[in-house]
Order: sequence, then C-alpha cells, then structure tokens
Amino acid sequence: MDDQDAEHRPYLPIAEHGLIGDLRGAALVGTDGRIDWFCAPRFDSPSIFGALLDAERGGIWELSPLCATASRQQFYVPDSAILITRFLTEEGMVEVQDFMPLLRPHDERHRQRLVRRVVAVRGSMRMRARIAPRLDYGRARHRTESGEGQIRFISDDLTLVLRSDVPLSARKGEALGEFELGEGDQVLFVLDVGESTGDQSSAGPLDAGEADELFDGTVAFWRAWLKRSTYQGRWREMVHRSALTLKLLTHEPTGAIIAAPTLGLPERIGGERNWDYRYVWIRDAAFSLYALQRLGFTDEAEAFVGWLTRCLARTGTDEESGPLRAMYTIDGDAELPERELTHLEGYCGSSPVRAGNAAARQLQLDVYGELVDSIYLFNKYGTGISHTAWHDLTQIIEWLLENWDSKDESIWETRAGRQRHTYSRLMSWVAVERMVRMARQRGLPADLPRWTAVRDAMYRQVMEEGWNEERGSFVQRLSGKDGPSCDVLDASLLIMPMVKFVAPRDPLFLSTMDAIQESLVVDSLVFRYDPAEAPDGLDGTEGTFSICSFWWVEALTRSGRVEEARLALEKTFTFANHVGLYAEQIGTTGEQLGNFPQAFTHLALISAAVNLDRSVDAAGA
Repeated sequence: MDDQDAEHRPYLPIAEHGLIGDLRGAALVGTDGRIDWFCAPRFDSPSIFGALLDAERGGIWELSPLCATASRQQFYVPDSAILITRFLTEEGMVEVQDFMPLLRPHDERHRQRLVRRVVAVRGSMRMRARIAPRLDYGRARHRTESGEGQIRFISDDLTLVLRSDVPLSARKGEALGEFELGEGDQVLFVLDVGESTGDQSSAGPLDAGEADELFDGTVAFWRAWLKRSTYQGRWREMVHRSALTLKLLTHEPTGAIIAAPTLGLPERIGGERNWDYRYVWIRDAAFSLYALQRLGFTDEAEAFVGWLTRCLARTGTDEESGPLRAMYTIDGDAELPERELTHLEGYCGSSPVRAGNAAARQLQLDVYGELVDSIYLFNKYGTGISHTAWHDLTQIIEWLLENWDSKDESIWETRAGRQRHTYSRLMSWVAVERMVRMARQRGLPADLPRWTAVRDAMYRQVMEEGWNEERGSFVQRLSGKDGPSCDVLDASLLIMPMVKFVAPRDPLFLSTMDAIQESLVVDSLVFRYDPAEAPDGLDGTEGTFSICSFWWVEALTRSGRVEEARLALEKTFTFANHVGLYAEQIGTTGEQLGNFPQAFTHLALISAAVNLDRSVDAAGA
C-alpha cells in the first residue's frame, strides 16, 4: 500500500478493501479512502456506491489528501468492525474512521447510517471529499437538495441525507468539498439512509458528542458480542476476525446469513464467471451455523433455524428443484431471476455483471445433507428443534428418499448439464443418517426401517461407484449405468471424514488425499477441480478455492499429519488480505478473486483452526 498513484487507479485490487456493516447492509472501504460498494437498506438492495463494478457509472464516496501520499495503512479497531484508514504524507498523518453504528442487539429504533470521521493525527493537511451516489446500480435518476449542514439525494425509491460539519456544494448530483485539518482536528460525515422521499427529521444537525457516543457504542457492541466466543486457541486473531465477518454477513431482522456482500466480482479478471452472492445459500449458511456454534454463538444459530423454519413452511415442491432450493433471498423467497446489468462494464472490464442468480433453479442434492447436518448439531447442542421443524424435515426427507439417485448440478453449480455427482450422494447420505440419529435420540416419529435401508444404499453406491481404482481415489462423478468410469478429482471429497462417512485414516481416504495433493494442491492452495478434465459450461480458468485450502488443512489434521497441517494453515493465512479477509478464490500470483469477503471461506477457516488446535494439544506440541 505504498503506491502514491493508487488514488488515481480506477479499480483497487479486491483485497485492498475492508468491510463495515450494521447487520442489515454492508460497505467496502478501500485502502485509499474510497467507498466503492454500498447497497442499502439491505444487502440485496441495488447499489448506492458501485464504482467497484463501473468506475465511471457506479458511484463512489472519496476521502483523500490533496498532497502526495507516501503510504497508506488500514486496520480494525481491535475486536470490532470499525475500520481505520491512515494516510501518511510529508505534511502529516490523517486517519478516516469508518463504521455503521450498532448500539444494541435487535434494536427496533435502529437507523441505518454510514459514519466517516476524519482525524488529523499529526501535522496539518488539506483533504478532498466527493460523494457521488449512483442509485439503483447507476440506473436511477436523483435530484439534490441543499439545506443547513446537509445535502439530500432523492430518488423515487430512496432518500439519502448527507450531513457534515464542513461546507459542501451540490453539483450534478454530487457533493464536493475541500477542508483543512490541523493536528488534533476532526470533521464528520454521516449518511442517513431512508426508504422514501418523505421528511427525515431525525437527520438533524451534527453533534461531535453524538459521534463519540456512536463510535464508543459501536465498539462496545462488537466487543460484547465477541466476548461470547469460547475459542482461546493459537489462532485467536484470525478465528475471531472470521467470526466477526460471519456476523457482519448476518441479516439480524430475519436471521438469514448471506454468502457475500458483493455481486459480479470475477473469478478471473476479464472473464465471465461473475455471480451475485448476496443471498442465502443453504450450503454456506448451514456450514456458517456449524462454525458459529463451534465458537459458542448459539443466538445466531437459533435465529437462523428460525429463518429456516419460516422458509421451509412457505416453500413448495418444484418438479425441477425439489422442496429445497440451493439458495433463497434474505426473506426466504425462492425466485432469484438472473439478469445482466449491461450498462456496467464490470470490475476491470469483467463482464457480464449479473444480478440475481439462476443457480437458484438448479437441483443441488448436496444441500439436503448440509442443511440436516446443521440442524442435527443445533438439536444436539442448542435448544432443540420444534415439532413444526421436524414435520417439515420429514416431508423434505421423504422427497429425498425418492429422488436421491438423480443427476444434479451439485456443490459447484456447474452449467454444463446435470451429472451423477459423488459429493451429492455423500451429502444425501448425511441427510438421512442425521435424521435417523435425531429420531433415535429424541424418540421422534420416523419410518426408521425405510430410512436406514435407503441410507445404506447411498453408502454402498458411493463406495462402489464413486471409487476409481486406477486413480486410487474417490472421484467427482459416479461410474456405472451412464457410461465409462470417471477419473476426475474433486476437492469437495476432502470433507468425507468431516461428515463421518469414512474414518480419516481409512486407506481409501488416504489414497484420495494423495491423488488430490498430486493434482489439485499447489503448496497450500487447492483447486476445486480441473475444468479441462471436467468442463463446467463456462469459458476460461479460475483460481484456487480458498475453502478447499482450509478443507485440505482439516483433512491433514484428521489424518494425523498435524505438522503438515500447521504449516499449510500458516501458509494459507498469508493469502488473507491486510485485515484478515478472504475472497472466494486466490489467483496464481496470490491476488484475491471472486466475491468478497466470502462466508464459506471464513467458516472453513474456523473449523480448520479449531480442529487443528485440538490435535496439537492432544499431541502435546
């Protein structure tokens, strides 16, 4: 972050961002002081600042020194989601404190505000502010109204009220201003978000004392939440930052957990693998639930199970997708029509930019296992599932018992047609096996003879048709009735011992690890599969998948290769960005790719670190 020309680059590297949020929406703050991604009032709302996807038309909020910057720094206030960006110049040092206020859990009086406080640490400096919203992904027109100490940006659907204690001028839908800071001085900007053009009398004059209260209250909120963590292990800083990230991706009013706060960030610069992740993937959310429970955050687990119960109650069975969709909106809707935002050029020219996600219509049989496994753990360690939830689960499992041997798109959501995926059979086995356990543990009504018979058939199919003798490995697709056997390796099968399908030192799994290490592992980074061997219906290549890298660490741990696991974990940590966040993928030169930050990766980090801690302790190392 020493590039003096960084402020003039149209696109920052994905990794050069931190995340702030208020459990309803989130914003990305660049290391150069720009906010180039902010959707409000919800994660899945259209963008207000979207320069991350189009430098010219997307909208941006810039705060930067007018003199040359020697270096920049960015970090979080410890144990919080308040982000500090520092500019070091020959004239002095100034910092921008960014946060979205949170004062108490489930606050019915919560106001969505984006607060930016600029403080001169030493010396004096002249600064420039430019607030250029572009509502509805840059498609909606808005007008500006200036008043005493505030500027309003007004569209048909949204009103933004910008307040500042420095003079700002409104011009062409933007707010502009320059100001001088002497040592110890500070200025404040607050952006209030409203959903209509009505009066926002709550957005009154700025008060420095109020800003202090918001800052201190928000720090206290995050620290009180984090104190509930039961993790005290070797990698506390990374684990707790991952926990905070998962919490930031939680929609508190509903209990939903989204996959990432962004859309359209490419898996390869200039490529077409650009998706919208601002929704609830059942797979990601279920694994997130598991990770949060491991750390003692049971309230979030209970809230998500509540969201899930409401979601399942309103979801009917679809002939193509079954009773459980791969993903839902924050409100639990199953329809997420995918459309291209053709007016946006995409991050560094990576197009198309897609909003919505057609993968919601895919059949992904693995989600049944991920969902039921998370509920099983909640039932075992939490308050227990309700009668209604059990009834809904039995209806879902009845469908799975009839359809588990179908072709599907599976975990990686390929667009090359449905296949007989080994991972989907594995997780279907998990779904039925966990239902059997819950029924037996609590004496719940169940057709156990039928359930166990189908469970055992699933197990035999994976062992017989999912194993490739020549490759010496479990493979991506089943052999048998559809033609020649498959020899494509797939990193998703690293989780076989994690879900108790095989013993971690079973020779078949150890051989699978050897094959994956030889073909998919590069140092500590892991590709999910080789698209050249298994075409996925999309052009181009992609980076290594960060979640697979942490699965590799956990596989090494469980198989007894503890020292290798420790080294692999430390290496994988080096690919986090400067504040401990991970995008979906890591490119060949170490750059972060894909939507950012990704819940899936951070939950895998938590699981890998917790299990490795236990193994190191057991070994006395």
